[in-house]
Amino acid sequence: MEPMEAFALLDVRVGCVLRAEPNAGARKPAFKLWIDFGSLGVKQSSAQLVALYTTDTLVGRLVVAAVNLGMRKVNGFNSEVLVLGAPDAEGNVVLLTPDRDVPLGGRMF
Repeated sequence: MEPMEAFALLDVRVGCVLRAEPNAGARKPAFKLWIDFGSLGVKQSSAQLVALYTTDTLVGRLVVAAVNLGMRKVNGFNSEVLVLGAPDAEGNVVLLTPDRDVPLGGRMF
């Protein structure tokens, strides 16, 4: 498989966090997120973002997430998408986000 073919298999979309709450029972501190992906609907994610974000700063924020990697159970919570980020100098997750408003569900290319 050529690199561009492999890249095309990954479905990365823009969503807006509708709701966030602590995922108290997770092995590592995390938030439960409900994210609106427009025509794809609302998907759930458990994300380890507690070092730099609060529930209040997450709600209303645009995020970028892989939506076709399958579901995982995290402390009984269905995590359907993988919210993407990059580590800062201390290893804390910094969310990847568009620098302008884009339609929800927009696919990365």
